[in-house]
Amino acid sequence: MCFGRCTRCIGYKLLILALLSIVANILLYFPNGETRFASEHRLGKYVECLHGILGGGFLVLIPAAVFIGLHNDDCCGCFGHEDSGKSCAMLSSVLAAFVGILGSGYCIVISALGLSHGPYCFTHLERNWIYPFAESSGGYLFEYNKWSECQEPQNIVQWNITLFSILLVLGGIEFILCFIQIINGILGGLCGLCCSREEV
Repeated sequence: MCFGRCTRCIGYKLLILALLSIVANILLYFPNGETRFASEHRLGKYVECLHGILGGGFLVLIPAAVFIGLHNDDCCGCFGHEDSGKSCAMLSSVLAAFVGILGSGYCIVISALGLSHGPYCFTHLERNWIYPFAESSGGYLFEYNKWSECQEPQNIVQWNITLFSILLVLGGIEFILCFIQIINGILGGLCGLCCSREEV
């Protein structure tokens, strides 16, 4: 049965994606590699939501660990059949996949909001720290000539767009992989149960 191998493959992919998500979220805290904006609380509200660290990171690491360790988990049999342990493990992986869907979904939503809202920066027009693109509903993404309104941090618009986009893509891939595992886990569990009952 290839369901277990597929699950472990998904687990390793989720592990890599979760680690990349954590790194991308950490980079959001340090525009241009500078720490002073984080210490002065000059970061946007969506940067501080921990969507890459908590959502796309740790909440996806949980199912990744479950999927990778699946071959060691036989549940000691269930439904009165010792041979059905692997099926129970596959069915239990569905619950872990739901945790991953919640985490990746959170990462997707916050990343999309962060892209739509725009960065928090010091502008030369207002001479203050504001969200200059909040009313554009993401329209600023294609109005490159307006990006220069943000004076500090330097290149913050490009920095935010790049990292929020990366987190959006990573979250989307994680979501798809967890959804695939839900189908894989249900099929693997049901097929295993049927096979074990036929053998009995």
